[in-house]
Amino acid sequence: MGEEPRLLTHNEEVQENKQPKNRILSCVSTPVSWFSMLAKELHWSFVFGVMVVYGISQGFGGSLARVGTEYYMKDIQKVQPSEAQVYSGITSIPWIIKPLWGLLTDVVPILGYHRRSYFVFAGFLGVVAMLFLSLHNELHIVLALLFLTAASASVAIADVTVDACVAQNSGTHPSLAADMQSLCSFSSSIGSLVGFSISGIFVHLIGPQGVFGLLMIPAGLVLLVGVLLNEPQTSFFEYEQINQNFINAGKAMWKTLKLPDVWRPCIYMYVSFSLSLNISEGMFYWATDSKAGPSFSKELIGYIMAIGSVGSLLGAILYQYRLKDYPFRDLLFWAQILSCLSGMLDLVLVLRWNLKFGLPDFLFVVIDASVSQLIGRLKWMPLLVLSAKLCPPGIEGTFFALLMSIDNAGLLTASWLGGLLLHVFNVTRTEFDKFWIAILIRNLLRITPLFLLFLVPRADPNSTIFTDEVLDSNEDSGVEELDDVELVALVKSVDGR
Repeated sequence: MGEEPRLLTHNEEVQENKQPKNRILSCVSTPVSWFSMLAKELHWSFVFGVMVVYGISQGFGGSLARVGTEYYMKDIQKVQPSEAQVYSGITSIPWIIKPLWGLLTDVVPILGYHRRSYFVFAGFLGVVAMLFLSLHNELHIVLALLFLTAASASVAIADVTVDACVAQNSGTHPSLAADMQSLCSFSSSIGSLVGFSISGIFVHLIGPQGVFGLLMIPAGLVLLVGVLLNEPQTSFFEYEQINQNFINAGKAMWKTLKLPDVWRPCIYMYVSFSLSLNISEGMFYWATDSKAGPSFSKELIGYIMAIGSVGSLLGAILYQYRLKDYPFRDLLFWAQILSCLSGMLDLVLVLRWNLKFGLPDFLFVVIDASVSQLIGRLKWMPLLVLSAKLCPPGIEGTFFALLMSIDNAGLLTASWLGGLLLHVFNVTRTEFDKFWIAILIRNLLRITPLFLLFLVPRADPNSTIFTDEVLDSNEDSGVEELDDVELVALVKSVDGR
């Protein structure tokens, strides 16, 4: 005989009803507790600054700029896919010279400030560049590239200033290095999700130049961060010492770069990015112009990119809660393998095999974008953590920018090689017969960095990679270590933002 059903008591009914509510509260309280922990350990101003620069400027603004620029090159400048791919590399040059911005912020104060002045300058530069692009309807391609590059420099300068704070805190709080990179990724991914969701709609309603006008808002907020920055003013700074400061910083960076544990992963990072050829402009032209392709509208392009940014966010969450304690080499091995496999989805799409399997284009492209972004984030996150841990004290901003510029140099190489690949196979605005060959070659090249994976250390991501030699060398280099910087509220009598 089975046990007879028992009526629940009042207390048991209350407990059972509370369980779903507790689960909902837990989903909300967990990220809130995490943000509170970071704000307590690293100061709330640091968390706020990261969210503004990464979330609004790079995430939200970057997504609007990407979609707007692609349609600006295609519909207004009317360039070929291979040319657009090369031009996108040109506008990324400010990111390659990030060590210059980092060196300036570390050793050259403006009006007595190492950080505040550079935020103000970056925001002002972005506002001016976007204003010119939005107001002039028939800009020559050279002038258009000049202003787009200036806007890119605006974001890069703000980025390197925040990166200096991230690297500095990674040195003083090594156990929170992964959490800080996760904060950057979460902010960027959420901003990208919102930006991509509305980008196609805005491009359709107000055109690419109207979108450039909207991008003055993120640039203005960067300027506002500079206004709110509460940084102790450097008094009696001897500008005659600037040359010596540059020399000292250069010596410290060179001495650090000569260490095997530093230059070996740098080589891997460059090769890994440069051999992942970028042919995204070819995919964009094929998806929007080709008669054999899906001919997606502006709104659908924005939605696809938005859903792809969800994959990036999921990658950051997966890394934060499941993978951040795994050795660098193991994570990068599987990320590179998965990157090669995910690239095959583009091949299936261009060859139209998805239709033979009964999968509509939009659904397949959404899956493709989400998987690619997720895997790309899983590859990027351990490299960011590793780079932050390689920064010597005193020149954190400069050295972190140097490591990021190596990555960006690899991305620039990938973009230009991708443009060359599109040109070799005669991929134009209306000709895509050999596009599948370019995709196949790109995918095969993605596997080659595995042969250099031995250059990456098997270090524990929660440990300090620095040797005493690095620390001692920078103490003797004469590079002044900057004090912590913090943001203050507009109304000092009110707590919070």
